[in-house]
Amino acid sequence: MLDLGRLRALHAVSVHGSVAAAASALGYTPSAVSQQITKLERETRTTLLERRGRGVALTEEARHLAATAQELLAIVERAETTLEECRGRPTGRLTVGAFASAARGLLPGVLAELARRHPGLDVRLQEVDPHLSVDLVARGMLDLAVAHDWDIAPLPAPDGVEQAVIGDDRCDVLVPEGHPLAARAAVRREDLADERWITQPPGTVCHDWLTRTLRAAGCEPDIAHQAEENHTQLALVAAGLGVAMIPRLGRGPLPAGVRAVALEPVPMRRLYTLWRTGAARRPAVTAAVETLLRHWPNAERT
Repeated sequence: MLDLGRLRALHAVSVHGSVAAAASALGYTPSAVSQQITKLERETRTTLLERRGRGVALTEEARHLAATAQELLAIVERAETTLEECRGRPTGRLTVGAFASAARGLLPGVLAELARRHPGLDVRLQEVDPHLSVDLVARGMLDLAVAHDWDIAPLPAPDGVEQAVIGDDRCDVLVPEGHPLAARAAVRREDLADERWITQPPGTVCHDWLTRTLRAAGCEPDIAHQAEENHTQLALVAAGLGVAMIPRLGRGPLPAGVRAVALEPVPMRRLYTLWRTGAARRPAVTAAVETLLRHWPNAERT
């Protein structure tokens, strides 16, 4: 009989691509995940992981086993959902993924209310890029995700994943205090053609949105500095090293020396919460979605 916990570890490695990332997602140490895989190899008398440089890769047999593990985990989830439904109250573990500014500006109040109202519910938060969160929900590595998209980069929702709109988050152009645009009430995209930009690295939603938006206006952005954290971008703007376009959620008060200027038309990103269709009846999912929607009007937006 194959051990479900060991199959879960193998499935996590297949989804996240490494033992370390799988351990982080499961809340274990890398050593514990490696031990689970080693025991599974002994049980199956099969080599499941092969060394590739500094990392590991799944063997063909491991990929087949991981696919089967996903099916088994889905069956277990349905059983757990039925039991929780019979109890009539949110219980068990709920793993939530959210992008950085939502984790900072929205989730603390949501998680605190869930803990207060549902003591039998164990909610665990992971910070996840929106590009990855939808797939992690679909694969069963997250129970719920908070993600966002922009008008020119819609968020895909695959079969088996449901979603609800949380709300819209406005975005401003942030410039140094002495910048020529600092005194303007509003600017248009064409006014930003010659600016040096501070933004997130390539491949992130915000970076892709910025480049696509400015190129659509006939401007090739000069990206001078890249930083993942909004607070780092704000510090670079305050130092006079460029301008940035940052949403309001989780941004916090602007530091001294930084001015927010409205952009017309106003750029918006839409926030969603997503969950698997198979878990839609689960009271924990219902309670979390309702709490997210209720907290949005009071989210940290300045």
